[in-house]
Amino acid sequence: MILTLVGRGGAGPHDLRRNAEQGRMYWDAASSQWYAEPKRLAKLGYLDAEKRPGRTRERTHYTLTDRGREALADWSRTAAPMPKIQNEGIVRLLAADLVPADATLEGLQALRPQIEEQLAHLEAARERWSERLPHRAHLLSVNTDYAERALRLQLEWLDEAEKTLTR
Repeated sequence: MILTLVGRGGAGPHDLRRNAEQGRMYWDAASSQWYAEPKRLAKLGYLDAEKRPGRTRERTHYTLTDRGREALADWSRTAAPMPKIQNEGIVRLLAADLVPADATLEGLQALRPQIEEQLAHLEAARERWSERLPHRAHLLSVNTDYAERALRLQLEWLDEAEKTLTR
């Protein structure tokens, strides 16, 4: 993940964390990992690290090494596993026969604004990457379309769960 996000132009840990937050429906990790993992990969020779001026202090900027590109190529050839879907809402719905339905409904309804927020992030992301990352635009478009369909499906599931709980 880190090597892919560093990409052609390189990136700093702050950039990696920000990109990860925007794409958290694909991949989620602790914020600290976006700072620690590039350091580890640099020590292993997959990334080069250099200090660059920042707004308030120097910042580390990472770029891919030849070894990092080779590792990405090797990894790309391996079989992609089935996606893992960790959806707490589904588990909460299953618990609705053990707790009051209105409690489950209240907890699930908090998902709607989060989903709407993610949809808004996707639209903003489309505008950003079409300007900043034209070499990746066609790839990001496929992923963004997938994310939008997944979020809209989540809204449909939520509608159905709400109807079931209010019957």
